[in-house]
Amino acid sequence: MRTGRYMLWSIITVSFLVSACGVIRVVPKTQQTDHSVSTSDLKNSDENKMVVSLSPSLPPASLEFDSADYILGAEDLIEVMVWKNPDLSTTVFVRPDGKISLPLIGDLQAAGLTSIELRDSIKVLLRRYKKTPEVSVIVREINSFSIFFVGEVVQPGKIKLKSETSFLQAMTLVGGFTEFANVKNIVLLRRENGQEQRIKINYKDIVSGKNPDSNIMLKRGDTILVP
Repeated sequence: MRTGRYMLWSIITVSFLVSACGVIRVVPKTQQTDHSVSTSDLKNSDENKMVVSLSPSLPPASLEFDSADYILGAEDLIEVMVWKNPDLSTTVFVRPDGKISLPLIGDLQAAGLTSIELRDSIKVLLRRYKKTPEVSVIVREINSFSIFFVGEVVQPGKIKLKSETSFLQAMTLVGGFTEFANVKNIVLLRRENGQEQRIKINYKDIVSGKNPDSNIMLKRGDTILVP
């Protein structure tokens, strides 16, 4: 009799526990979510984080400097490297007459050429001494890309530029206009092919959007006159 009561109480207790805990569902192996991360995934994740963190520091494409297209000028510092010939390799400034002096070659025109054109000229001249010279030309410093501000600006004078610069961008480098400046009658003087051009700039038309094309890109040797 006691054994029967004991078994009855055991059945009731087990039933109560099952009902209290709910139904236990076994998830098939094929449906289980794999939360493991492989070493390659971690590596890719880290690389992605590096790309994201570095991207904001990249300069705007409009201000990037392409040394292959840059025209050399006086005072620019260039490095000439001749492979396996350290005695022929040198770093020189372009002289005011536009030339550089190199071992064996002597004086050579550099101003007015790109680094690639100068490299090719050096290779041709070195063939007198070497059959297949390997030459590299690197622009180390840009010192010839200068413009000039005259008149009613806060800091008139010579400004050295390091990349393509518009008129408005150049104005920030001289501190802006003085209170007496006639900003509607600015004149840009530019010499090309031996002739001087006079280009009128109306500052108010640029900032108002009436004539945004007047915000021209400046060239080496430009002079901005602010009456």
